[in-house]
Amino acid sequence: MSELRRVSSNPHIRSKVHTGGIMLSVVIALLPAACFGIYNFGINALILILVTVASAVLTELLYEKLMKKPVTVGDFSAVVTGLLLALNLPASAPWWIGAVGAVFAILVVKMLFGGLGQNFMNPALAARCFLLISFASIMTNFECDAYTGATPLAALKAGENVDVMSMIIGTCNGTIGETSMIAIVAGACFLILLGVIDLRVPGSYIVSFVLFVGIFGGRGFDPAFLSAHLAGGGLMLGAFFMATDYTTRPITKSGQYVFGIFLGIMTGIFRLLGPASEGVSYAIILGNILVPLIEKVTWPKGFGTRRAAK
Repeated sequence: MSELRRVSSNPHIRSKVHTGGIMLSVVIALLPAACFGIYNFGINALILILVTVASAVLTELLYEKLMKKPVTVGDFSAVVTGLLLALNLPASAPWWIGAVGAVFAILVVKMLFGGLGQNFMNPALAARCFLLISFASIMTNFECDAYTGATPLAALKAGENVDVMSMIIGTCNGTIGETSMIAIVAGACFLILLGVIDLRVPGSYIVSFVLFVGIFGGRGFDPAFLSAHLAGGGLMLGAFFMATDYTTRPITKSGQYVFGIFLGIMTGIFRLLGPASEGVSYAIILGNILVPLIEKVTWPKGFGTRRAAK
């Protein structure tokens, strides 16, 4: 499937941009969040990141060697998947959790569906959901040497007060890469300036989420409450780095707005009405599944065509 080529008549748009360059840009953009996570949580965070990334790359390499397919690890897509998965893991998780998740992400979600560009959902998020279902106690244990107790979002859901500034800076509990809003937004700005991503999906995602929480959150448009929800959990990481995945987002411009609005509403529903304090992963996975329908509804009518008479 990955070897199929669609050839159309000219004109063709030529560009020096290639997959490896885009993926390398994403890796660079994720480094601030990764480095802060290591600083925030210590050596175990570094071990988890290295093991998860290495497992993702090795899984793709071994599969392609065994199946006698072209080796594609040089495009950095496996590195991006491993790094994103690692940033979505709690620092207290054992190293083998990262390895199991990476194998599932690459082998089951990516390679068995045909490789890069053929997967119908984000591999890193699919692996995180798999780990949450299979190893719930490990994936929801955020206690480590640096922090104890519930995450800020869990405390907020329980009606407790949270320190919003510490959530923005990142000196709080959570997964390795989701705590520092500053580091995530810095990396996102880098991708926006390079033209790798735009604001259609993340912008509509964040705006619709704020409106939903403001209307149904029970505290109105309280700035502190809304800021805590924006800075807490994986909202920023998901909005800028996973919802914008080229393969699993709609390709139509209007469809990207619909996709973002759907993610914002679903994240709000999961956070406010669900038993867990977070919902970004499940919202994006559900959105990925609905992408073909969104594209069908939002696909523009071809120039010079008209609706057939009934």
